[in-house]
Amino acid sequence: MKSADMTRPAAVIFDLGKVLVDFDYSIAGRRIAARARMSAGQAQAFIGHSPLLARFETGQINRQQFFYEVQRATGFQGAIGEFSAFFADIFAPIEPMVKLHAELRKRGLPTYIFSNTNELAVDHIRGNFPFFGRFNGYVLSCEHGALKPDPALYEVVEAKTGRRGSELFYIDDRPENIETAAGRGWQVVLHESPDRTRQAIEASLSP
Repeated sequence: MKSADMTRPAAVIFDLGKVLVDFDYSIAGRRIAARARMSAGQAQAFIGHSPLLARFETGQINRQQFFYEVQRATGFQGAIGEFSAFFADIFAPIEPMVKLHAELRKRGLPTYIFSNTNELAVDHIRGNFPFFGRFNGYVLSCEHGALKPDPALYEVVEAKTGRRGSELFYIDDRPENIETAAGRGWQVVLHESPDRTRQAIEASLSP
């Protein structure tokens, strides 16, 4: 049972990476390094942690520009199509969370994706994982020029859902993203395991 002052959420907001899909930049690092002058570890670090990725995930550069910058830095010898496949094919669905989302949809609860991501990743996930198309809406950093936990992105979520405060239930694996949502009055759970996240959602939805 939930406390009397808790609102039953009117929408559930899912982070994408490490919540609905797992990812591993070392896969991309190994593939790119095989066609470049960097080691696999160097390529992984450059792709996953350089400021270049943040520029890509805020839409400051497009996929062609991102490719050129990576090519210049790593010496990658392939074409953009090959690079795009290497860079994007690093995801695997987290099946218990995909199942949880499907159950919430069957119960008539609107669901949304709220993610720091880029157009290559989104195109790959949309094309390979059917569950991605079954949300009511999407707030993606690459389309709005900001990264979580920037409050401006949370305002976009509120505008898109038409909900505010405790009407929203948010799942994310990063504490700083959860903290910003909690500061806006959203119900939140720090995603540590599918079982714990399921328990938190069920508690919020209970009569």
